[in-house]
Amino acid sequence: MSAIRPGVADLIRQDVPDLGPSDVIDRAAVADYRSRYVENLLKAERGEITGLERDVVDSLRSQEIMAANIEDHIDEGRTTGERLADKVAQFGGSWTFIIAFFALLAVWMSVNLASAMRAFDPYPFILLNLILSCIAAIQAPIVMMSQRRQEAKDRRRSENDYRINLKAELEIRHLHEKIDHLLNRQWERLAEIQAMQIELLQDLRASRGPTP
Repeated sequence: MSAIRPGVADLIRQDVPDLGPSDVIDRAAVADYRSRYVENLLKAERGEITGLERDVVDSLRSQEIMAANIEDHIDEGRTTGERLADKVAQFGGSWTFIIAFFALLAVWMSVNLASAMRAFDPYPFILLNLILSCIAAIQAPIVMMSQRRQEAKDRRRSENDYRINLKAELEIRHLHEKIDHLLNRQWERLAEIQAMQIELLQDLRASRGPTP
């Protein structure tokens, strides 16, 4: 009990006031009281805790690790349309698409300019303009779908980072308080040992009698 930091110890004494400094407490019970202490601390600092902060408190209670690779979990729930949108957006933003697109334009215009009498799309290439307009009209919402998915992924990453950072901050604060508490206990014990040594020296001097 004496090794537990004061904030958690006070919370335990509220439920079990008969505990003494030398009494032993189960680790699971200490973890539960520690999570309650953190929850009260967050409520005092922020008013009301959010769902993300509740997850951090639960992880402290269960002593679980929050760091995880969420990329696989994000991609597992993709639908066929979302996979297709991601692939189209990925291909549309590559040099392969740009080079292939310019090559197609060059071939299209060259064929129609070389044989003006047999041209299927003579200058000013109205059919080509129609095709380009259709491609742009279809590609824009597909890219927006992919960007919306990317924003959702970024939001999931930021939430995960927030949980990890908050837990790390609470753990560091806990370590600081625990180290300060242990240092205070160590100084108290050193003072007690020093007082006992002084008493022993005084008793030893008294037992020898007055010096001649």
